[in-house]
Amino acid sequence: MPPSVNMVIDSLHAKGFEAYAVGGCVRDTILAREPDDWDITTSASPQQVKEIFDRTVDTGLEHGTVTVLAGSGAHEVTTYRIDGEYEDGRHPKEVVFTSSLAEDLRRRDFTINAMAYNNEEGLVDLFDGIRDLQRKVIRCVGNPTERFSEDALRILRALRFSAQLGFKLDPATLDAIIALAPTLEKISAERIRVELNKLLISKRPEYMEAVYEAGITKIVLPEFDELMKTPQNNPHHCYNVGEHTIAALQHVPADPILRWTMLLHDIAKPACRTTDEAGIDHFKGHAPAGEKMAKAILRRLKFDNETIRQVAALIRWHDCRMAPEKPVIRRILNKLGPELFGKLMIVQEADTMAKSLYQREETLERIGKVRECVREILDNGDCFMLKTLAVSGKDLMELGVPKGPKIGECLNAALEEVMKDPAKNTKEYLTEYVKTLL
Repeated sequence: MPPSVNMVIDSLHAKGFEAYAVGGCVRDTILAREPDDWDITTSASPQQVKEIFDRTVDTGLEHGTVTVLAGSGAHEVTTYRIDGEYEDGRHPKEVVFTSSLAEDLRRRDFTINAMAYNNEEGLVDLFDGIRDLQRKVIRCVGNPTERFSEDALRILRALRFSAQLGFKLDPATLDAIIALAPTLEKISAERIRVELNKLLISKRPEYMEAVYEAGITKIVLPEFDELMKTPQNNPHHCYNVGEHTIAALQHVPADPILRWTMLLHDIAKPACRTTDEAGIDHFKGHAPAGEKMAKAILRRLKFDNETIRQVAALIRWHDCRMAPEKPVIRRILNKLGPELFGKLMIVQEADTMAKSLYQREETLERIGKVRECVREILDNGDCFMLKTLAVSGKDLMELGVPKGPKIGECLNAALEEVMKDPAKNTKEYLTEYVKTLL
């Protein structure tokens, strides 16, 4: 354990209280994973914790939690507690402090998260968490129906842990998940978003299919269910839309923007699907329609504006079969910027890898040529943004261009000239060019 954790535990012991590292930090250490944080559970009351340590923050006194600032670390110290009756499937009606570690561990969600440890006593494992780690199983502590009825978010957490760790679900736990999935309607969009995001950026984003099979997406992302029902009778495809989406997720890095883009990139295909006389499916307009749907979904899940902007832009452009020609690419760089354009290339490559072999090599070759064009454009310092244009709005006003929309029109026309031929990005040429516009 980190020195700061040992210091907190030792300080509590010195005052006659029990104290242990508990939960995810114990699980991750056993699995040789680096814990995100170290939580401590103790028999000391919140007030007693505050009296023992000089630097504390009242994180959640009503739930028994005080954050102790120790050295350069900050650790949540929570009093042993028993949760009262859960009335809304989210929060206990009351919290009762207890002197029993066993009672505190019994209220936790999964056996692998219900272990405690300190250096004096070693591991406290009352619910066979170690055995479940060895078996690679996610299993509820006690009755799974009770655990999920207490807090419905645990249903999605079970699938998230399964994806992060590569563990299977205990049969009784899975049965309870399927039965109680509709209770996720009680959970806030913010909490749903956090769990879905953790699952998507895990090493196994394909576990979204297990989320669907358990009936969870029907509640938290019903649009995904439509993908799983939509065929793609088209030579470019070998999967239905949902299966293609699952495959595409596995071809992008664990970046939230890229993973959410791949999850939603074909979200409008069910609504845009048409079938011609030969039985071939077409999905015309699914990219701009998908942009709108993605924005609505991400807003519903309370995402920040920048994430929404980037994901929506990538979805709008994901199906653009751009030619590897510099004037074309400069215009798209103008729309997206270099960073987002780079992500677009990753998205298009992943989309291609999740399709059939039909014309795959040709598509990948074109994407490679586009990347090479981008490298040359950036290395040469070609102008594709107004901020690097050789003339400014002030220059145009000195030429007699009136203030207002006309300034923007002339600047954009000049930029269009330069994107066709970067050699024209000189003040002399553009000044004469603007004069012809006037």
